[in-house]
Amino acid sequence: MDLNLQEQITGSNGPMSGEKIIEVNSVSGGCIHRAWKIKLATGQQLFAKTTSIKHFPMLEYEASGLAALNKQIDQDYLIIPKPIAIQRLEANSILILPWIEFVQGSENKLGQGLAMLHQQSAQHHQKNFGWGVDGFIGVNPQIGGWNKSWGKCFVELRLTPQIEMAKQWTLDFDQLKFKTKLIKCLEKHNPIPSIVHGDLWSGNAAIYKNGKGILFDPAIWWADREVDIAMTKLFGGFSETFYKYYEKTWELPKGHQDRVEIYNLYHLLNHANIFGGFYKQRAITSIKKINTLLEKY
Repeated sequence: MDLNLQEQITGSNGPMSGEKIIEVNSVSGGCIHRAWKIKLATGQQLFAKTTSIKHFPMLEYEASGLAALNKQIDQDYLIIPKPIAIQRLEANSILILPWIEFVQGSENKLGQGLAMLHQQSAQHHQKNFGWGVDGFIGVNPQIGGWNKSWGKCFVELRLTPQIEMAKQWTLDFDQLKFKTKLIKCLEKHNPIPSIVHGDLWSGNAAIYKNGKGILFDPAIWWADREVDIAMTKLFGGFSETFYKYYEKTWELPKGHQDRVEIYNLYHLLNHANIFGGFYKQRAITSIKKINTLLEKY
């Protein structure tokens, strides 16, 4: 973090106006943002994410997701960092969160806490699936909007935009037949809307020193809770303890194993559209597997 940026943060119009920064260290971030550990003269430690002005809406969506999740969690089991400040600066955008130390530990509270988050939100659920504004999944848009039909919501607001982008690398299959059968399959499942993290791979979850689970970097929306569980299995990294305590708290319904492939197609297409490479073949293979699964519909 250069000196000019530090001055903008602590200046009269900055998000930490009047504070004195005594130490700044770069930490691993994402493809678009840079991340920092900041220590103030008061001893307080902060996490800061900086990006370009044009990517401010990404930070805004992340901050709103963190705030919404915080309203639904049981704080005895989960920690969601609460946004301290979000602001456009002269040449950058910044999101400031509390600094939270990660440790190695059991994922029992992480699993239980996620189940409680899904269950608590489902008990006070929206009538529709979706989200009120456009968001982001990685650098790609995650379309806002609402639909009473879970099948139509997932297919029209999640899969279809990714499939349209995938035409750039010549993804070609019978979309109409695929989508029609998929909607029918998901309508038969008929889940209750829950607030979901939306981008729940192992890099967006951790354990705190007191054993509580930590969730961050959400791509939040109201969906079938199984979309979170499915993504935990896409890149691995979650323990059997995590799944055991999730299901002890709120058992997954029959057929959830089949829907893992369906829900993870969204993320495979998104990765193929961002990174290309072997993700393209993985997405094509997934479509073939889902087509086989949908034959009974």
